[in-house]
Amino acid sequence: MYDRLLLAVDRSDVAERAIVAARELASLSNGEVWVLHVREKEVMPRGGFFMVESDAEARSVAEHAAKELDDAGIKAHYEVQSTIYGQASRAIVAIAQAHDADVIVMGSRGRGDLASLVFGGTAHKVIQLSDRPVLVVR
Repeated sequence: MYDRLLLAVDRSDVAERAIVAARELASLSNGEVWVLHVREKEVMPRGGFFMVESDAEARSVAEHAAKELDDAGIKAHYEVQSTIYGQASRAIVAIAQAHDADVIVMGSRGRGDLASLVFGGTAHKVIQLSDRPVLVVR
């Protein structure tokens, strides 16, 4: 089955459902989960970079998910990565490759078809870029 899972989390409500899905999937094969929160930097003209959330806020998102998994008896690790706004999908795929994850688990905020087509979504981009299965939870 899936022995190594990458769980990408954010601050959305659907991230809680993604944690549950990763827990259930990992428990089927006594798998290990790497929890990832990607912190995006806004690029400001003439102002450099602006972080949307602090280090502590970003770390708390990943720690929360890892604790939920640990409490359920799932071996979990967590990390926070920073990237430029709009590049979270590339960071998720790169970390999945670095950890040799068998599957990526993440939530989708569920924008409508038109909004997803125009703006794209992180989950949609991960599916396009990934060379491994992606479980998108809604």
